[in-house]
Amino acid sequence: MALIQIAEPGESTTAHQHKLAVGIGLGTTNSLVATVRSGVVNTLPNTDGQHLLASVVHYGENHIHVGSDALQYSVSDPLNTIVSVKRFMGRGIDEMATEGAHYSYEFINTDSAVPRIKTRAGNLSAIEISAQILKALKVRAVDTLGDEISGAVITVPAYFDDAQRQATKDAARLAGINVLRLLNEPTAAAVAYGLDTGKEGVIAVFDLGGGTFDVSILRLNKGVFEVLATGGDSSLGGDDFDYEIAKWIVSQAANSNADSPAIKRYLMQQARNAKEALAEQAAVEIKIDIEEFQWTGTLDRDTLKTLLTPLVKKTLLSCRRALRDAEVDKKDINEVVMVGGSTRTLLVREMVSDFFERELLTSIDPDKVVATGAALQADVLVGNKPDDEMLLLDVIPLSLGIETMGGLVEKVIHRNTAIPIAKAQDFTTYKDGQTAMAVHVLQGERELVSDSRSLARFELRGFPAQVAGAARIRVTFQVDADGLLIVSACEENSGVEASIDVKPSYGLSDTEIERMLRESMDHAEDDMHSRSLREQQVDADRVIEALDSALAADGEQLLSAQEKTEIMQARQGLLDVKTDSDKEKIERAIKQLETTCDTYVARRMNSNIKTAMQGHSIEEYATDKQSAAEET
Repeated sequence: MALIQIAEPGESTTAHQHKLAVGIGLGTTNSLVATVRSGVVNTLPNTDGQHLLASVVHYGENHIHVGSDALQYSVSDPLNTIVSVKRFMGRGIDEMATEGAHYSYEFINTDSAVPRIKTRAGNLSAIEISAQILKALKVRAVDTLGDEISGAVITVPAYFDDAQRQATKDAARLAGINVLRLLNEPTAAAVAYGLDTGKEGVIAVFDLGGGTFDVSILRLNKGVFEVLATGGDSSLGGDDFDYEIAKWIVSQAANSNADSPAIKRYLMQQARNAKEALAEQAAVEIKIDIEEFQWTGTLDRDTLKTLLTPLVKKTLLSCRRALRDAEVDKKDINEVVMVGGSTRTLLVREMVSDFFERELLTSIDPDKVVATGAALQADVLVGNKPDDEMLLLDVIPLSLGIETMGGLVEKVIHRNTAIPIAKAQDFTTYKDGQTAMAVHVLQGERELVSDSRSLARFELRGFPAQVAGAARIRVTFQVDADGLLIVSACEENSGVEASIDVKPSYGLSDTEIERMLRESMDHAEDDMHSRSLREQQVDADRVIEALDSALAADGEQLLSAQEKTEIMQARQGLLDVKTDSDKEKIERAIKQLETTCDTYVARRMNSNIKTAMQGHSIEEYATDKQSAAEET
């Protein structure tokens, strides 16, 4: 007698019918893994029933501890207990040292592009340390689900740049996880709330975690999640709140013995405990007793407000900028979704509610909402819901382009463009006989290369020599769903190609992100003037170079001595004003030179036509034209 296997809907054990996929919220303070079972999203607990995994790794003498097991060594062995590693992902050595000021780690610069943290287990990159957290989450998922997972959607802050996203993917690869997609944390929250509540309209997602802050303005309509604008700070979060409280404790205690790594870590722990307690009570007693540091005092909500208000105001500036970029008003926002453990701080909720002038949406646990959205998206991506109409349209945070003559930036993809995206633009050569072109890939909102961030350089070589402007070089930018960039260049006439995967060795610091956006607005008028001036100067160079080339070819044959003298005088007049800051002067000088050269240009054209017609009659050209018309 045959046995019939019965399974709950969505829980078939037949591999081809239902694939196991998970969503991972890789956080600065805590991380989670979630999956969809029986059509319901659940975060997966460990054997002790704990859903949150502390994002902490301890390198012991003979064992690596992850999570709460590692957290117990935070004070006793601070240099080998790495907390908040997400803040170091994709960072350069200088940025890591700045970010690590709260933690007293020793950072090592190596021959490779990736800086490392000195530990008992060796000099380790942030990628390797993050991989340990991801491994622990993978083991939890496999143990709970009883089989290997097909893939995972991993969330990242919307303001993670290419280097930080690539570092996250590399960490997952080291952990043996197949990454289906990197998903922006605010978008993941929108997925969770959008599917749970069926809301449509414009929403703001305010995501304040342990180490990063994002705000996104999204439009939800018939299953389409479109990110209208995004903003934030990849180096602002709950850790910075804790640091301000820790500094206040030191100032209150008037104790100069607060420099050891153990004391610093202990103060950060006590600061965090006090901050969390003040979400439930009006005041909290703090007792410090470690090494030579002893102090007892009280922190109340008013003092906390004084300490944290400047940091919360920084998040509201990003909110205001995101609204402006999205071209929506506060009154257009239907819901404000709060994401991240730091949004439990009452001051944050009060100030955000006052800013948006509405009640906040907090019905899903702010620690779990991101992993919930990632799990829903993972379930779709592995094919468990073939009829699902959910579509995610994320955006790139900063414009991408290439350098053109005169040190100008030609933007190919503008910021807040939905991804994935592929966009091409045609360029040409500047000089006669040119057989190569350097492609300089840039990021930012300014008009000049000197004010933008360099991402990569490569060369397109080996295309045929032609006169200036004859070559047709198509440069294509491709940004995938994870926000990673590939740039390629192809000379269309010859088919010669070159490309590069843009994987910079370090990411943008918070000050760079803020500076790039702020300066693009503060200097918009100056930038446009500078661009116009630089374009006029490039045009002057082009005219002079073309004239010199023509004179060398046939100037002696076609010009009298007087005519040549007049042309050279006009040429010198253009040279004299070419570096001037008045673009109108340059424009007038170009027109003067072109007017002076009109007769010469006409003679050259007649000479070229005469040369081309040698040995032929006009009747031949007329016959050829008639034949072509008849064939058509």
